[in-house]
Amino acid sequence: MKTIKSILVLATLLFAMQVNAQTDKETTIKIINNQNYVFNASSALPMSSYEVSKVLSRMPGGGGGGTIQLSGSQYQLIVTKDSVESYLPYYGRAYTATIGVNPDESGIKFKSKKFTYKADKKKKGSWLITMNFKDTKDVQSMTLNVSENGYATLNVNSNNRQPITFNGYMSEPKEKKQK
Repeated sequence: MKTIKSILVLATLLFAMQVNAQTDKETTIKIINNQNYVFNASSALPMSSYEVSKVLSRMPGGGGGGTIQLSGSQYQLIVTKDSVESYLPYYGRAYTATIGVNPDESGIKFKSKKFTYKADKKKKGSWLITMNFKDTKDVQSMTLNVSENGYATLNVNSNNRQPITFNGYMSEPKEKKQK
């Protein structure tokens, strides 16, 4: 009986996620072709290790590792033709200490103007986007897998940290208000 309830709850959640898709197929194609979009992170999946699992098990709702929900947050990756801005958290193991860094500046936060960008269209309408950075301190590359309805997975590889993965959705950038 417990299994049936679990399956029903999972099916309901998946259906709700599909109904609430953030972009339609045409919008996803347009924003990727224009290289002007926002990746909105909804969950983080740190690389599993003993240390990370130990810390996560002490967090409210933590089960000793796995997925960290980022709901209610404004964690984003903003991509335009001439820049990439990252405002993402980091959970995982760092191989070098960042002494004297303001805790508000920790995470995966940077602005890059020197980067390579490659977007490949895959089967069934999905996209594989690869970005390599030349002017960031820590982040080497990011790979974004985007479905045709706007759901995406972002993989971040750093020089001094374990890799981390984010799940989320794509959206058009909001217009900046002119005063």
